[in-house]
Amino acid sequence: MKAVVLARGLGTRMKAEDAAQKLGADQLAAARSGVKALVPIGGRPFLDYVLSALADAGCSQICLVIGPEHHLLKERYLSVTPPRRFKVAFAIQEKPRGTGDAVLAAEAFADGQEFLMINSDNYYPQEALRALVTLGHPGAVLFTPEGLSARSNIEPARMEAFALAMVGADGGLDGLIEKPDEATIRSMGAARLVSMNCWRFPPAIFEACRTLAPSARGELEITDAVTALIARGHRLEVLSSDAGVLDLSSRGDIPPVIESLRGVRVDL
Repeated sequence: MKAVVLARGLGTRMKAEDAAQKLGADQLAAARSGVKALVPIGGRPFLDYVLSALADAGCSQICLVIGPEHHLLKERYLSVTPPRRFKVAFAIQEKPRGTGDAVLAAEAFADGQEFLMINSDNYYPQEALRALVTLGHPGAVLFTPEGLSARSNIEPARMEAFALAMVGADGGLDGLIEKPDEATIRSMGAARLVSMNCWRFPPAIFEACRTLAPSARGELEITDAVTALIARGHRLEVLSSDAGVLDLSSRGDIPPVIESLRGVRVDL
């Protein structure tokens, strides 16, 4: 199974100074660079944990979408620590134009096949990734707010800004509600499912990405591509999870992520 990991982000929140966080020299250097994937966690880059989880789930080919300036990422996985459990590839997103544009950069890697897509600054539960690998067709793992609150380092206030899923009677994804307002959140109640960008996409996602117009943020968003994909008649099966997803967006996330990943085995 192929997987695409979006590692091109600017890391604006990670670059922001935070005097309350006492970081080691290596952590501070990685935070200032904005390359969240390289922040040291337990003596090795956070991305090592993400890639190891994908390999555990059965992904044998993994593509990192990076910027042209991200030489350290290429150096690590091509020279310093080349993986033995999977083949690594790189796709270059020339400019940070959004997640939809980042996915489009990996079209040649996908080569007409279905593939998993995740973020590089999230650590997903291995069972969620394996569920997508074994699913056999396009789908998404969506997470309950209760599970994220209990087993993640994501504050409820931040979670309220995440996209919510509209699930059809057939168990397929009918759409995503971006930045839901309080009334929408309240109306969905206990049935809420949150998108953390944990997808198994069909090749048709690339054509959907090509149709994107910039969002209100001025970016080409993968959530808009998913909406376009659904409008074209493609169904993504919804798998729900009560597990947690670790988020490494800011310097304040580093200590809880270190604690949560303590003892986790990494094997590339």
